[in-house]
Amino acid sequence: MIYESDQNNIINEYIVFCKVFNEQIKKHGMTKQAVTETIRICKDRNILKQYLSSKEVEVVTIMMSLFDDEQIMRTYAKDMARETTKRNAITILKKGRISVEEIPSFFPELTSDDIEEIEKEVMQLS
Repeated sequence: MIYESDQNNIINEYIVFCKVFNEQIKKHGMTKQAVTETIRICKDRNILKQYLSSKEVEVVTIMMSLFDDEQIMRTYAKDMARETTKRNAITILKKGRISVEEIPSFFPELTSDDIEEIEKEVMQLS
């Protein structure tokens, strides 16, 4: 594990950059403003200043693409969880343990559109 030190070196500067970035994400969320504020703060503190001054556009682009990748993964995970929940609701419905009207009570994360879709699927299987 690497820790911040008093030494003025590239690794230490990168650690500080990451800490500033994490602070800005807490403040602004995963936004372009968090990235640009991180760069501004670090340049003001002489952290990676030369690199950030010469490669600012590239740094913003790369960091924003990381946000996009993380967002895609979060969305995919949510979709997979919702699909699993729908499958569970269908299984329980097929076994006659609950009615369609009871789905919102047992599966509050499902939307009314999800419930309609489940109902149609169960009706087709009957």
